[in-house]
Amino acid sequence: MRDEPGATAVPLSLPRRRLPRHPGRRTAVKLLVLAVLAAAFAAQAVGALMPHVPLLLAASAGSLAAEGVLYRWQRGMVSLFAKSHADVTVRHVLRDLLLVVGLLRLGEQHREGVYAPLVAGLLVLYALHWSIQAVSVLVRRTRTLPVVTRNIDASALRLTPAPPVLLRRPGPRLAVFGLPATAGLLATAATDAPLYGVAGLALSLGAALTGLGALLLRLLPGRRPAGEQEVLDWFDAWLARYRPTVGLYFSGGASSAYQANMWLEPLARLDGRPVIVLRERHMVQRIAATDIPVVCLPKVSTLMRLEHSTLRVLLHPSNSGKTSQVLRIPTIKHAFVNHGESDKLSSCNPYAKAYDEVWVAGPAARERYALAEVGVEDKDVVEIGRPQLDAVRPYAGPPAPGAFTTVLYAPTWEGWDGNPGNTSVVEAGENLVRALLADPGVRLLYKPHPLTGSVDPRARAADLRIRELVRAANRERGGPRPDVSAATALARRAAELDRLTAASFRLAADQAERMLRQPAPEAGRAAAVRRAETAWEEAYWASLPAWEHQVVTDARPPLYACFNRADLLISDVSSVISDFLASGKPYAVANTSALAEDVFRKSFPTVAAATVLEPDASGVPALLAAVRRPERDELAQERAALALRLLGPAEPPSRERFAGAVRDLCAAAGEHRTRRAERLAADLVADPSADLAVPGPRLETGTPPLASGGVERAGRPVD
Repeated sequence: MRDEPGATAVPLSLPRRRLPRHPGRRTAVKLLVLAVLAAAFAAQAVGALMPHVPLLLAASAGSLAAEGVLYRWQRGMVSLFAKSHADVTVRHVLRDLLLVVGLLRLGEQHREGVYAPLVAGLLVLYALHWSIQAVSVLVRRTRTLPVVTRNIDASALRLTPAPPVLLRRPGPRLAVFGLPATAGLLATAATDAPLYGVAGLALSLGAALTGLGALLLRLLPGRRPAGEQEVLDWFDAWLARYRPTVGLYFSGGASSAYQANMWLEPLARLDGRPVIVLRERHMVQRIAATDIPVVCLPKVSTLMRLEHSTLRVLLHPSNSGKTSQVLRIPTIKHAFVNHGESDKLSSCNPYAKAYDEVWVAGPAARERYALAEVGVEDKDVVEIGRPQLDAVRPYAGPPAPGAFTTVLYAPTWEGWDGNPGNTSVVEAGENLVRALLADPGVRLLYKPHPLTGSVDPRARAADLRIRELVRAANRERGGPRPDVSAATALARRAAELDRLTAASFRLAADQAERMLRQPAPEAGRAAAVRRAETAWEEAYWASLPAWEHQVVTDARPPLYACFNRADLLISDVSSVISDFLASGKPYAVANTSALAEDVFRKSFPTVAAATVLEPDASGVPALLAAVRRPERDELAQERAALALRLLGPAEPPSRERFAGAVRDLCAAAGEHRTRRAERLAADLVADPSADLAVPGPRLETGTPPLASGGVERAGRPVD
């Protein structure tokens, strides 16, 4: 897609994780901005009432400068002011009111009539401001469609580019449109010449009228996007043409998008016609680059239209409150696939019994559900392995003599329950990192969980200290760096990957405009993306010095790419361990649960083949020695046995078992639909007068079998 003027490339994946700022410093800056703004208004009031022209001018200018700082660097305080009923409109009215008071105090009694038109002009300006806001709300409603899509041609919905941001956001709009008026009043106060105020007001009124006219034009019948019913009819027609067979259902917050993204590639490899079903509008752009059609159905009434489609199976990578809504559709079979395999209680949540089937990696998860006694029957558990793990390369031996031992420290986050055993970051993270950095032959890759510090401030603080330890170690170590050609190659590969995976949007683009800019992808893009990702990863690692420790927090490189570079994993009890077992490499688990080692191993089967590290990290030197000298590795056989238990057999491959499970559940859904239709037909024959207008699925005549088709044509109409 070609870039437009003012367009920005938006990667369709998780956003970069920003480093948390120091909370004390952040609070001090907020208090400083608040104090400056309050002092400016107080000084402006004094200057207006005395009256004192220099003070009035300086205070007004200081107030405007503080507003600029507020919107440029302290956007969080904007909402704080709004909650305190001191939003930008109130502040702007107060600022102009004080200027008018100053003008009236400066003039003689008979001059009040001279300034009366300025006051009237200000009132008209504010009336226009509120009118623009009301019309912008109406425009936004016409552009808020009941269905949001990606990778689907939505040109039939008469979508157009969004209005400028200035016309949609009241704060910036009033600041920009009202600036000429405020400047004119300041000039009038300085020179006692009302003409400047009149000129400033004229400019402001002209800008406001122009903006109002531009918005009103968008409400004309021929310029609106399709209405709600028209959009729903279009969606039904698309479902009838595309005829989806299997879908991925996801509902959650922006930070949980990785749970859905890990299933995109296995879903894309399936035969048939996959679709991604979302419930939150903001999630449409959080789903990573894919050729699979994406539909967001925020309302339950719209979601229920899937009942009449050819969709047979929905896969669920996570539980959410909105999951219960889609489970009400009787024509679709539902499988819980989870977003990882671990020994945590969340891996055998009682909610899982609501699904038709629960798909797990291997026998260990089946046993976990049986022991948990949460209502999931053994006949409904299906072992499919982990189809994502095709990207994990197998163990190729210890690090070569003289080469660095690459250690991946990938702790999980603190969780919601406050259990100190959830994450090692707080109690053991710094000790582990210090012990690893103390070994001159170690190269550390630190990849914290994206949610680290989101609940416990101690985890956030420990994470920041660990990052500083890594940076300090790099400063002390030093060494040669790849030449400039490596960085050039990485930039070239990144540009190519962004070209294929990022969408070009104007900064002002809304959801309707993004739908317009994201039609059905070109044929072959999925294969091109895979090649570009492989090339980028090779260029990324080649651009880094072999001796340099790394903190990996971006969406790229993914976790499995770090697996392939590591000789050793140190983690917590989480799905990271299960996935890493596919490599056959050594791994260690930090025990911060306060349990004895034997109890810890017994409580968490994934630890059975691990080296258990205490919070003081005293076992790190012996662990590194075992990694470098395989004859000291006493857990190799245990790792192989545990991998078989956790992930299932290597043959047939997991992707084939996953595809087989999809086919079987689709077949079960088809049989259920057939029996349901036969019962309805029999009831109608028995009682022709009965009202049997029960909604049923679409007739599937001509629906492509699951062994045909493919995602390469996803989103395109079927002839």
